[in-house]
Amino acid sequence: MSKIGKKIIAIPQGIEIKLDGEKLEVKGPKGTLNLEISRQIKVEISDGEMKFSRIRNTKEANAIWGLTRALVNNMIVGAKDGFEKKLELQGVGFRMSLQGKKLVMALGFSHPVEEEIPEGLTVKIEDNNVLSISGFDKQKVGQFAANIRALKKVEPYKGKGFRYQGEKVRRKVGKKAGAVK
Repeated sequence: MSKIGKKIIAIPQGIEIKLDGEKLEVKGPKGTLNLEISRQIKVEISDGEMKFSRIRNTKEANAIWGLTRALVNNMIVGAKDGFEKKLELQGVGFRMSLQGKKLVMALGFSHPVEEEIPEGLTVKIEDNNVLSISGFDKQKVGQFAANIRALKKVEPYKGKGFRYQGEKVRRKVGKKAGAVK
């Protein structure tokens, strides 16, 4: 029994939900999101609430049940409020700048690194070293943040590179000069 799948989702004001067969559309002030619901999951919309249940009790249906409910909940939150991820860039000589729909970064390589900003995302640079990525699709926001972080992950010796805001980095002690006997 899925603990997440059996939770009821309350539909907030300003959110419009359409269910057409297996296609679910969530429309809100931030944008419109679509999802194809599995045939093994039954969705009921009534009185400003959404309920999810399994049609058959199979292993695959159990796995998809909670996932579907979580995806729909993320769509509703995204269409209403949106999502945001913040990345910090630390390191001497590391810089970021926005040039139109491109993010240009100097990350210690012999060339500047350019990343195209996907449609539906807003990117801002705050305090010269904090990158704010926001949008209404949680998957797009998280994937773009992960792609940027993968360009220069935090290394454990000096702590240089991209990190999520509030992320704790475990630092390692460098080499020590040993006494020669």
